[in-house]
Amino acid sequence: MKLLKLNTLFISVFVALSITSCSVEDESFYEDIPSVPLQIDGEIKAQTNYYDNEGPHDHNFSEKRVDGFTETYESGSKGSYAAASVNLSSSGTWYLSDALIGTLSNDRKFGAKSVRIRNTGYAIMSFNMDNGVQTVRIRHAKYGSNGNSTWRLIASYDNGSSWFYVGSTITTNSTSLNTVTFDVNETGSVRYGVYKTSGGSNRINIDNFEIITGSTGGGGGTASRDSNITFGNPSNAGSGSTNYYLSKPDFILSYNNNRGTANWVSWHLSSAWTGNAPRCNCFKSDTSLPSTFFRATSSDYTNSGFDRGHLCPSADRNGSADSNENTFYMSNIAPQAPDNNQRSWANFENYLRSLTLEGNEIHIIAGVAGSGGTGRNGFASTIDGGNITVPDSFWKVALILPNGNDDINRVTTSTRVISINVPNDQGISSDWTQFRTSVNDIESLTGYDLLENISNSVESVIESVIDNGPSS
Repeated sequence: MKLLKLNTLFISVFVALSITSCSVEDESFYEDIPSVPLQIDGEIKAQTNYYDNEGPHDHNFSEKRVDGFTETYESGSKGSYAAASVNLSSSGTWYLSDALIGTLSNDRKFGAKSVRIRNTGYAIMSFNMDNGVQTVRIRHAKYGSNGNSTWRLIASYDNGSSWFYVGSTITTNSTSLNTVTFDVNETGSVRYGVYKTSGGSNRINIDNFEIITGSTGGGGGTASRDSNITFGNPSNAGSGSTNYYLSKPDFILSYNNNRGTANWVSWHLSSAWTGNAPRCNCFKSDTSLPSTFFRATSSDYTNSGFDRGHLCPSADRNGSADSNENTFYMSNIAPQAPDNNQRSWANFENYLRSLTLEGNEIHIIAGVAGSGGTGRNGFASTIDGGNITVPDSFWKVALILPNGNDDINRVTTSTRVISINVPNDQGISSDWTQFRTSVNDIESLTGYDLLENISNSVESVIESVIDNGPSS
C-alpha cells in the first residue's frame, strides 16, 4: 500500500436540520447547526470497481471486529442531520454528521432504511476491524430527484484520530442503487467511512456497507462466515407485502404476506457456521415482520399433516445457541410433506454439509413454488384457515466453491451448481438426485434471477447445466 503524502486538510462540515412547513420529503428549508470538523491527512491508492444494480449483500456476526459484516442500517434510528452516534446491531457504533438514517419513499434503499448524506457530511465507523479488511463494497444512489454528488471512501488507522482518502472519487449520478468495490487489502487494524465531497444540498443514499475479510486468492483458504446474499436479491425484495426483504443475522429472506411464508431464503454455509450447539426446537413467531402482516405461530401447523419445514436448516446454524435459535423463526418455515422434509430434503442438506468438511463453502438459496401438496392427512392447498399456503414444491440452488474469498470473481463456467425441485408430497423418493434440475428451470418456475451478480457469460453456462456430480 503506497501512501501519497498530501498537505493536511481540515474540512469543516456544516450540518443542518431539515424543517419544512408542509412536507418532510420537501426539505426545502434548512436550519444551520454547529459544524463538526473532519481531518483528512492523505490519500491511499486502492483498486476501485463499479457495478450496476447488484443485489444487496448482507451478513452479521457476533465477532464484529474480526469477521466481516454488511451493515444495512435497518436496526438504527437517527432522524436528524445533527452530528451524533448511532448503534447498529449488524456491526457496531457509527458516527453520522450531516447525515441521518432515511426511511422516506425518496430514500433509495433495500429494506426500510438507508443512510442519507447531504452537503459535505459523512458516516464513519466508531470501531476497528482488528484483523484487517480485504474489500469494502458499498451501495449508493441519488436521493429523490436530487442532482449528482461525489464522495470518497475514507479510512483511519489510529482509532479515528486521522483519516485518509482511499481509492477513487465516486460520482453518484443514478437513482438506482449501484455498487462500488474497493480492494483495500489491509492487514492491520482499520476503520472506514463514507465522506461526501461535493454536490452541496444534493443528497445521496448509502446502503449495504459491506466489509469483507479473510485471505485472498482462489480457494484453499480458511472457512469464514460470508455474506448471506452474495449473489444477489433474486426477486428484488423490498418493502412490498408479497416480496418483503427481511434481514436476519443468519439468513436473508423475502417474505410473502399473502402466503404466510417466505418466497425464498438465502444463506452462506461453511464450517465456520457450524458446531455443536444443540437443536433448540424453539419455533417462534417472527415479530420483526410489520405488525400489519400475518405472523405464523407454531400452533398454526398443529394437526395439519405437514411438518414445520425449515428453509435454512437448523443444522446449518449450530455454531452457537443464538444462531440455531434464529432458524426457528416461523418466517423461515413452510408446510412441508414429511416424506419431503425428513427424507429427500434432509438427505440433500446432509450432503451439502458434508462438502464443507472437505474444505468447501456453499452459497444457498431455497424457496417454495405453487400451491397444493399432500401431507399425512392428504391433499391441501392451505392450512390455518387459509392463512398459510401449502407449496406444490420446495426448490434449492447451491453454488459450491473451495474456501476462499472474492467469491463472485472466483465463479467460472466449471463451478459446480446443484439445483433441485422436490414435489411436496408423501411417497416420493428419498434419493435427492432424482429431483435435480437446472437453475434456468427454477427461474422459469419462479420468475427470479437467482445468480444475478455473476458475469453474464459465466451465468448463462452454469445456470443451464443439470448437475450429475457425486451425491455422497
